[in-house]
Amino acid sequence: MNTNLLRSVVYIAALCGLYLSTAMLIPAMVDLYYGDPHWSVFTVSAAMVGGLSVTAAMATRGPPPAFSKRMGFLLVNVLWATFSLVGAIPIYFSQLDLTFAQALFESVSAITTTGSTVLSGLDDMAPGLLVWRSLLQWLGGIGIVALGLFVLPFLRVGGVSFFKMESSDIADKPFARIATFTSAFVAIYVAITLICMIAYDVFGMSHFDALNHALTTIATGGFSTHDASFGYFDSYALRGIATFFMTVCSLPFSILIVFFIKGRLDALRDPQILVFLGYLTAFAISAALYNHLRNGVDLPLALSHSLFNFASILSTTGYASEDYTMWGPFAVAAAFFATFMGGCSGSTAGGIKAYRFVIIFNIIVTGLKRLIYPNAVYSVRYGNQIVDADTQRAVFLFFSAYIFIWVMGSLAMALAGYDFTTASSAVITALSNVGPGIGSLIGPAGNFATMHDPELYILSLAMLLGRLEVLTVMVLLVPIFWRS
Repeated sequence: MNTNLLRSVVYIAALCGLYLSTAMLIPAMVDLYYGDPHWSVFTVSAAMVGGLSVTAAMATRGPPPAFSKRMGFLLVNVLWATFSLVGAIPIYFSQLDLTFAQALFESVSAITTTGSTVLSGLDDMAPGLLVWRSLLQWLGGIGIVALGLFVLPFLRVGGVSFFKMESSDIADKPFARIATFTSAFVAIYVAITLICMIAYDVFGMSHFDALNHALTTIATGGFSTHDASFGYFDSYALRGIATFFMTVCSLPFSILIVFFIKGRLDALRDPQILVFLGYLTAFAISAALYNHLRNGVDLPLALSHSLFNFASILSTTGYASEDYTMWGPFAVAAAFFATFMGGCSGSTAGGIKAYRFVIIFNIIVTGLKRLIYPNAVYSVRYGNQIVDADTQRAVFLFFSAYIFIWVMGSLAMALAGYDFTTASSAVITALSNVGPGIGSLIGPAGNFATMHDPELYILSLAMLLGRLEVLTVMVLLVPIFWRS
């Protein structure tokens, strides 16, 4: 491995550590405003991380090497590891008396916008710590979209060139310069957050709750300021607002930019959008009807909760308005399978993602046609575009690796003593960055506080693997990657 490459990666990671140390001053000021002594933890953590980051940056400063795929893979992994470790520091040194594994799990869950938590007593927790969790998720959401917009297309992880698959190839990019595109994305991300916060505030949330829930809704992260999650707010209006914004933020941000800035309605014709909205509608309506017929719940209330909870699962946000595992076996099965699916490519959502299902379905259909007419020429299409062989192989490589990691992780959790439901749902909810699992222990009414450190490390790794599209991390395990 080129030492100049390693030096540059460490330098960039040090700069990012410096930015995060500056961000720690925000929860410190929140604690000062509310008169909570926890502000000192964030101040000391900021000074410590800032000092180490400046030292590392000065020691590794130099001319950068040419950007390559090898540098891209290494940089992405080092940056997300840095975010996770730095984010865990004030949580570990807080008054919560957590182990490092618990603090790291909470930080990884935040930065990957997963929403799983080991914390309880959120209603009485230091306000700065609650803001820090929400802020990490919001910043993680920016990083996730930037990853999908600018890095993964170059690395061809999943076999998809982002702009190409989002109907925004070079000829169709909303802006000629990538810097302008980035500015537009950040502006829309901030604007949607502000609109969401104002809507929450107008319809009954406190200012503090509105701020935190806006940050975690737009990031599709799901951290709440209450142990009851969104169930704390018994409001049709608030559930509707959250459902709308979770759904919007599951759509490709490049297409949102084309739509909002250029006013192009045709941008919404991307096949993955129709597929995502289709299975969201199917899950929500079928579960609502099931809850209505089986449990006698009023249909409007059943629809409100079902739309909210399945939007939360499929957008991989992780909020819960109530314990949907109590609706009955069908709802539990639907929630479990929805955990795999996820939102759209280029959004803050996780999971396998809709565009891969579109490609896999078309590969199967094309294969069946070839069985009937073996000499005919059929092409696999994504909308109006032909999916090349490399993309097809990459999609199946991702899908195979995804299922393999889920199976191996589930076996590891079962070996630790957990039942099949808990073990399998814990790993898939981490890998898909959803948040709650299935069952009384880690379901919508529980959390991960009772899990031991080894299991928390396994799930933290699964969250990072899922967020970085699996292959971005696994490529580091190939020996040839490290050869000069």
